[in-house]
Amino acid sequence: MLSILLPTDFSENSMNAIKYALEFFKYQKTEFYFMHAYRNEFYDHEELVSRDVFDEVLNKVKNESQNNLKNLLDTVHELAPNPRFTYHIISANNTLVEEANAIADKHNIDLIVMGTKGKSNERHIVFGSHTFQVLKYVKCPVLAIPSNYKNTQPKDILFPTNYLIPYKRRELKLLSVLAKSYRSNIHVLYVSTSNKLSIRQEDNKTFIKETLSNNTVHFCHEESKKIADTIKSCIEDKKIDLITMINTQHSFLEDLLFPSTIDKVSLGLEIPLLAMQNTAR
Repeated sequence: MLSILLPTDFSENSMNAIKYALEFFKYQKTEFYFMHAYRNEFYDHEELVSRDVFDEVLNKVKNESQNNLKNLLDTVHELAPNPRFTYHIISANNTLVEEANAIADKHNIDLIVMGTKGKSNERHIVFGSHTFQVLKYVKCPVLAIPSNYKNTQPKDILFPTNYLIPYKRRELKLLSVLAKSYRSNIHVLYVSTSNKLSIRQEDNKTFIKETLSNNTVHFCHEESKKIADTIKSCIEDKKIDLITMINTQHSFLEDLLFPSTIDKVSLGLEIPLLAMQNTAR
């Protein structure tokens, strides 16, 4: 059984991510946790003008959160009356990152699914601030879904790697399960000016090959110094439906996401991103 966390701010983008998850995992026995963390909403509330109304405003925000989650659950039951699914709702006076980490540990979450953007939906950025925080600070794989993205049957998945990271078996197995559901091709892409691998790289490549042995995997090498451009070209040329990257220090994903600010991300993603955090959890 898979355990999946679905953070929501009740926006159209978060609802699109929820619909994506319900469709994508329809063949899997899955436990879904719908979570709303409202601490920031409380402190930013227009009625919180003094300490005197602290409890009153807090109760109001808490009740709104719980009611919205109950309404969301009613909608989900209508959308996906799937006997394989189990649903839970969590309303928390906490920050998104802290609550997501706590739930991931408590319920042994396999994957977080959320939209690349939330309520703001600003066009000039790739990831909204909440998604960016989760990608950077939550120790759990994240599947980020672009606004209005509908293709829930990925035929081709791109996995860029420099083979320098000793991958965690659990996260590669997650990729294997997701790909196997739709008989997806996994394209493992190595971008370098040389195709010669060190002993460490050879061992890590062998580990990937063994862990993904139940999938159709294509290993390819592109000679280039321009990693982001090469990845983007590969996405277009191979008609990639989903990209997966490891999010660790000195990884491709870190270079792409965190060069300075999120609105300077060089890879304009229009397909879902599966970010694996490479944690031992």
